[in-house]
Amino acid sequence: MAEKKIQIQCLNDGNSYEVPVGTTIRGLANSLDSTSVRDPKTGEDFKVIAGIVNSLLKDLSHMVTEPQTIEFIGYNHPEGRRVYTRSLSFILQHAVRELYPDKVLYIDHSLPSGLYCEIREVKPMEDGRPQNYFVKDAEIDAIKEKINEIIAKDIVFEKKQVLSAVAQKIAIEHHQPLKAELIKSLGKFGCNMYALDGDLDSFHGPLAYSTSDIHVFDIIGFSNGFCILMPRLDDQTKVLPMQRQSKIATALEEYSTWSTIVGVQGVGALNDAILNGKAVDLINLAESLHERKYAAIADQIYQRRGSVKIVMIAGPSSSGKTSTSLRLALQCKVLGLNPKVIELDNYFVDREKTPKDENGKYDFESLYAMDLELLNSQLNDLISGKEIHVPKYDFKLGTHTFQKEALKLEDKDILIMEGIHALNPEMTPSIDSSKIFRVYASALTSLNVDENNHISTSDNRLLRRMVRDNRVRGISPESTIMMWHSVRRGEVRNIFPYQENADAIFNSALIFELPMLKYYAEPLLRRIHEDSPAHAEAVRLLKFLEFIVALSPNEIAAIPPTSIMREFIGGQTL
Repeated sequence: MAEKKIQIQCLNDGNSYEVPVGTTIRGLANSLDSTSVRDPKTGEDFKVIAGIVNSLLKDLSHMVTEPQTIEFIGYNHPEGRRVYTRSLSFILQHAVRELYPDKVLYIDHSLPSGLYCEIREVKPMEDGRPQNYFVKDAEIDAIKEKINEIIAKDIVFEKKQVLSAVAQKIAIEHHQPLKAELIKSLGKFGCNMYALDGDLDSFHGPLAYSTSDIHVFDIIGFSNGFCILMPRLDDQTKVLPMQRQSKIATALEEYSTWSTIVGVQGVGALNDAILNGKAVDLINLAESLHERKYAAIADQIYQRRGSVKIVMIAGPSSSGKTSTSLRLALQCKVLGLNPKVIELDNYFVDREKTPKDENGKYDFESLYAMDLELLNSQLNDLISGKEIHVPKYDFKLGTHTFQKEALKLEDKDILIMEGIHALNPEMTPSIDSSKIFRVYASALTSLNVDENNHISTSDNRLLRRMVRDNRVRGISPESTIMMWHSVRRGEVRNIFPYQENADAIFNSALIFELPMLKYYAEPLLRRIHEDSPAHAEAVRLLKFLEFIVALSPNEIAAIPPTSIMREFIGGQTL
């Protein structure tokens, strides 16, 4: 009998191929060019790490059984980087288990250079909090050596389906109560796991084909634990340089400590709380924490009232900067200060003077798209007690006019300004730095899916923006997803390098927000058609949201009108 064949369309080269039924993605990639194919956008060769089959991400062992489109992806693709990160995380987890069977690895949160990890004692403290273990340099060296040993063995990652009861038992044996709690809270009969040399674990997404595909990494000691560094994008033979962001790390640690105090360290515990009718209690607790944080920052500003006249607020997209500035202004009023607001967007240069990007388009995110000379001159005038006429920028005409009403700062007045460059000292080079108090706002959640799967703060913000864009601006979820890469690129260039310049960091993450966002975002994501270029990302986000139990409309109604969440879902009274 003739071997049955099917048609496959390769999106990398645009060609169709006839292949035997049951051919794996890896086999197909090998038959094309030794697992090296070209990126359809850049034309550059890359090492294949996974495939996108009919818009769905699949590992290289996936077998093709019907006519499909396939895009081979490498580390240069966002999904390829996630596959690499998950695979390296499993190798790290396996190495720690072999070296320190009496301890457990926690992959806590992402850092600009990679992932922050801690090794903790299996036995918790008396109050239920995990016991941290200070990782020594010699232990880091041993872990690196063990990882290299595992990589050199070229061990294949095997995907397996197991009963949920079995998966829970494995998690308990691995000292992973958060994972066991998550599996139980989902109420499913079975789940997918991967095996590495007999070691079973779950990583909520495809892994690479084998350990030898993961060969670029480094480990650097940081805080109580370490950062495992990922490859660079521009040169994947080298790792990203280590960036030590102590202020961001402190904010994440505070959130993690608070989550432990309220008994919600992972998604499983969050799901249980919602299923047991405790959602409103969590909402009230989380909002009270925010109120304390706003008040604490206002206290810092008040303590420096003799010198500080300007409060600058920056943060990435959908971090809640607008609500932060309004809530902070209220807290300053409580202390007797009189906040006044100027929008930094009014200081754009005239359109013809706007710098252009590499594609010849106006780069409105460039620092030099702002009239720095006018901004610095007016701020110095205000600080010295002079009156100014604030500009008003017309975005349609690309020019500004000056408002008729004059602005002057009296003794108790402070100026609040919000914008993407607010933490960049090059924006205010002529201003005495002692006169400026800088605030960084971002959704720095350290709530994890489980012990070795963290929640991306970028995904959190993307869901926020998708819900707000659709509600306020009529922008489709597809459009939000397609522009997100450009948004992220601007943040990496203009915001993240200056985070540590902040005098105070406001963590806008709320422990109940993912269950709330699921209620609004899930229907929007399901509208994206299979033939859309945003479909693969929509599927990824939907799979992530499957781990979350959504809030009900009655529970959402309990979110106060002053909450930062109301900036995204509506009903804000600030």
